[in-house]
Amino acid sequence: MQQEDTRQTEKPAHDRPAQLPQVAEPRNPGMALDLDWVLGARANTSAIERRARTLPGRRSLKKDHQAAWLLKATTCIDLTTLAGDDTAGRVRRLCAKGMQPVRADILSALGMAPITVGAICVYHDMIAPAVDALQASGVPVAAVSTGFPAGLSPFDTRIAEIRASVAAGAQEIDIVISRRHALTGNWQALYDETRAMRQACGEAHMKTILATAELGSLRNVARASLVCMMGGADFIKTSTGKESVNATLPVSLVMIRALRDYHDRTGIHIGYKPAGGISKAKDALTYLALIKEELGTRWLSPDLFRFGASSLLGDIERQLEHQVTGRYSTGWRHPAA
Repeated sequence: MQQEDTRQTEKPAHDRPAQLPQVAEPRNPGMALDLDWVLGARANTSAIERRARTLPGRRSLKKDHQAAWLLKATTCIDLTTLAGDDTAGRVRRLCAKGMQPVRADILSALGMAPITVGAICVYHDMIAPAVDALQASGVPVAAVSTGFPAGLSPFDTRIAEIRASVAAGAQEIDIVISRRHALTGNWQALYDETRAMRQACGEAHMKTILATAELGSLRNVARASLVCMMGGADFIKTSTGKESVNATLPVSLVMIRALRDYHDRTGIHIGYKPAGGISKAKDALTYLALIKEELGTRWLSPDLFRFGASSLLGDIERQLEHQVTGRYSTGWRHPAA
């Protein structure tokens, strides 16, 4: 029997987040609707759920390795406020947190340079204060649009809202699909809608929200994912955060496998954004592990992966402080805004 080489002292690569150069990927131009491909998409629910149940226990990251992965997760957060009582002051505070998401003393103790979040996500009326607060920071503003969260306003109004948000300075637009098209199997209508919204976005990247909890089945999630990518989506996103159920591991598995299939056939990288319900650092680690295992290290970058979250950052910072001090602080010491 061949003996194990005990001279290996370096931790295996899967325990560390990849340090990748930022590569300027081409935008997704979309493609003609391929109904044979769409209707051929299937989802084995029992197998998907069984695979998802194994994920939280497959990784045990400790100490420096855990800290490195949590810092990676921080750079992939769309720090979000989508409340009816949002104010310009709240948004400015959120932007300040996004530009310095982890306290300087914690980063210094970890030997890390400053980092930022992936984006600040707001309603259209809050774009102006966000753009003003983020000047020269490199952090983009993402705006939810198209009658968010229901997506039931008149189509012309939804298109006008996209154009207005782009004109106001949003560099990313999170649109919502018409769920009825997926529920009735009208894939042509969903494709046409997505194409029109992609055109309205212009140079702004388009994240397409599927609202997966309202699509009826994992098969519909797989098919809607493909149609939206064919329509030109730069990201596909699970949820608005306003549904009764938001991001889940089974839904994520279905969507990222659709991403992988699309890349295998077209060579185009599409981003993925789980949103809603991800508030704990340990959950973020599970999602990062899922992305690495299913898609590979290239997707572990903010240009291809984001968390839609408002409270996740606080728990990540709390865990990082524990790594430095050995003590857990109270949650109020790590406010998001």
